[in-house]
Amino acid sequence: MSPAERESMTNPAFRRYIGIDYSGAKTPDSGLKGLRVYEADRVSLPVEVEPPPGPSKYWTRRGLAQWLAGILSEDVPTIVGIDHSFSFPLRYFEVHLLEPDWPAFLDDFQRHWPTDQEDTYVDFIRDGFRGDGEARSGSARWRRISEERAGAKSVFHFDVPGSVAKSTHAGLPWLRYLRNQIGGRVHFWPFDGWGIPAGRSALVEVYPSLWSKRFPREGRTADQHDAYVAAVWLRQVDLDGSLGKFLKPSMLPGQYPVARVEGWILGVM
Repeated sequence: MSPAERESMTNPAFRRYIGIDYSGAKTPDSGLKGLRVYEADRVSLPVEVEPPPGPSKYWTRRGLAQWLAGILSEDVPTIVGIDHSFSFPLRYFEVHLLEPDWPAFLDDFQRHWPTDQEDTYVDFIRDGFRGDGEARSGSARWRRISEERAGAKSVFHFDVPGSVAKSTHAGLPWLRYLRNQIGGRVHFWPFDGWGIPAGRSALVEVYPSLWSKRFPREGRTADQHDAYVAAVWLRQVDLDGSLGKFLKPSMLPGQYPVARVEGWILGVM
């Protein structure tokens, strides 16, 4: 073991680990049973985080985004794993003549898919009642490099088991919200670079199915377990010093700039 590897094992990068099982159901202000949050620190395993007191006992997407903005503004290096895609396949950018620029993509997407607006379902936009989703649609045949490696479904593959299409289309405007609110304090990986600066919090895309069978279910629902698994895996790889190898996955040199546009699933090598 090299000195750098020994140092990484004794000096974890983060002090807090948050796993989120996302949901694209209903509206941004609907309490969602499928939207779950687990949090751990260097000493303690993940526990479920309940939403702030309010009319619903479950998290809303808006409430979660506002809570994350507060948490990530604190001077506590935190890594947050969310299980929806952070961007789209390069083919989407090519077909719609978009610059390969992630912040510009978020702005353009929100204009066409305003799923962060009140009383807006993802299906309202899919069906043409809100926004202009038809002008920014994609094919279920288009997949990102990381999705191909992970065996994950396309971000445009709606209405099938295991799909993240709806949660992705619901969640992207909230990534834009967080970037606008606290972008200078948070590293959006890998769009801001493959390496995460020391002391900086980070948002990463995760795919809990990669690790869910490694950890006992212990009475959790499927949604709870996915959020737990995301948090516990992030904690594990940071504490054991292996996080660095996942932050720079092996690929062909020409694929790195593509992945900086498409995003990457942390843990896919």
